[in-house]
Amino acid sequence: MIRIKWCGHSYIVIETDYGSIAVDPHDGGSIGLPECRVEADIVLVTHDHYDHNAIEHARGRKSKVIKWDMSPRDFGWTRIHGYKYYHDKASGSLRGSVVAYRIELPREELAVVHLSDIGHIPPREALTPLMEVDILALPVGGVITVNALEAWELVRILKPKLVVPLHFWMPGSIVPLDPLERFLQVSKARRLRVESGEILVEKADLPDKPTIIIFEKTITGRRTLLT
Repeated sequence: MIRIKWCGHSYIVIETDYGSIAVDPHDGGSIGLPECRVEADIVLVTHDHYDHNAIEHARGRKSKVIKWDMSPRDFGWTRIHGYKYYHDKASGSLRGSVVAYRIELPREELAVVHLSDIGHIPPREALTPLMEVDILALPVGGVITVNALEAWELVRILKPKLVVPLHFWMPGSIVPLDPLERFLQVSKARRLRVESGEILVEKADLPDKPTIIIFEKTITGRRTLLT
């Protein structure tokens, strides 16, 4: 069993009995959201943009920090591998590249993929390493990443069991993105609404078809939806 915590924007925390992983921490204030501080064993940063690289908000004294690194890493309780994609549809010439992380948790028999700020739909062969994933976290707010329709297409290609929408506009945010509601309008999948900002996930309880997790609040209490 693992616990997934939602800190808003692209910042998620994965907790297991053996260690914790924070991905793309933000500092809160620079994007109009509450500060979300944790002390993770591993901090993953997918690219060097201000709203994804606030390492000090997730790092403890003994944290291992991995920045946009594609080298496979094996920590025993988790295996992490990065894959390069682009932040735009112009081969990175507008916003550069990003590294999506596949996070394997062998003891829990779960795999999580965080797609960073992917801005295009790569060829199928480039997405092959990310398939057969249990939990997919991906941007859905468009403007500077894939839009709602493109995000749904990535879900259709990767076929995860659970989908965690990221990088969308929410009340209080000063980042000009589309709201989560737009992705929900175009996606054809079950919904699982979670009143708090965290959820427990166990292999045996995974749904048989893609299910979108809707965190109604972040773990700091900020509301996610417009209504």
